[in-house]
Amino acid sequence: MNSFGAFLKRKHGGRIQRVSIDAGFTCPNVDGAVAKGGCNFCDNRSFSPSRRVRLQKVADQLRQGIETVRRRYSKVSGFIAYFQPATNTYAPVEQLEEIFELAVSIHPEIVGLAIGTRPDCVPDSVLTLIERLAKTSDVSVEYGMQSIHDESLKWMNRAHNHAHMINAIDRSRNRHFETCAHVILGIPGETHAMMMETAEEIGRLGFDAIKLHNLYAVRGTPLGTEVLEGKVEMMEYDTYLQTLVDFLERIPPHVIVERISGDAPPDFLIAPLWCLKKSELRLAIEKEFERRGTVQGSRWTPPSIDPTFRPIPTDQTPDAIRVQIDQRGRLPVLKLQDQ
Repeated sequence: MNSFGAFLKRKHGGRIQRVSIDAGFTCPNVDGAVAKGGCNFCDNRSFSPSRRVRLQKVADQLRQGIETVRRRYSKVSGFIAYFQPATNTYAPVEQLEEIFELAVSIHPEIVGLAIGTRPDCVPDSVLTLIERLAKTSDVSVEYGMQSIHDESLKWMNRAHNHAHMINAIDRSRNRHFETCAHVILGIPGETHAMMMETAEEIGRLGFDAIKLHNLYAVRGTPLGTEVLEGKVEMMEYDTYLQTLVDFLERIPPHVIVERISGDAPPDFLIAPLWCLKKSELRLAIEKEFERRGTVQGSRWTPPSIDPTFRPIPTDQTPDAIRVQIDQRGRLPVLKLQDQ
């Protein structure tokens, strides 16, 4: 498969590491703009106001993160500033500009920016800002697609549908930044055929990269409660392995695979426990490809319309979200300043 680490090494000539940043963002399905409670698999304690007060400023997080990586790896050629928790475009545009520009300028070895967000939280004003940043820095926008099936998105309490994802990716194309889709495998109610339909959509919509992970349950979440009560079961290791390779066979060979599984700290993880063994899974995937005699993209069918030529739609960002990004005042909870 077209792995992320190898891609970065080809592009930058050495090892590139991500430094995760929590700037204090929330989500529109947490604060009530479109829903409350957040995704059923997400630990919403990380969005609590009390925790935000204790958050370090972005500059400090980056400096300390770089120092930590340096102690762990002897040879690192550069770093990517990764805005990971919550929805990292869900704030006034002028503040987004401040925080992103700070991140890419605070250290000379930062080679790029990665922004995790939702497909319903990128009005044209945000995409124009990111396009401008991409002229001087490598930028990747990571969209939480999760599934193309609206019933699955409803089960998760995502409070958006797949039409929002199509609208966002079609408006993101040809803006000089990379797009990455987050996908979850093993959602209750999804058949193997349904997951393969999601795989086929990756090529049809023209994503540059993908992050795949198994559904897992952590303590203190609605999903965690359902798993402990025996109402929901997690995908078994062998089933996930086969499904994952089936999925990779159906996405274009040029798509960068940034992640193949997900996990949580052992103290919080309920199930499945096998997802803690990441290195074993990576080796098992390679062996399964060898056993089948296939590679990533072996079963990919090019779409009838090249994604490059898909029409650019009008902005369908929900009004309840647009007003939070384009009209509200500055958010004091965001940890932006370098002072």
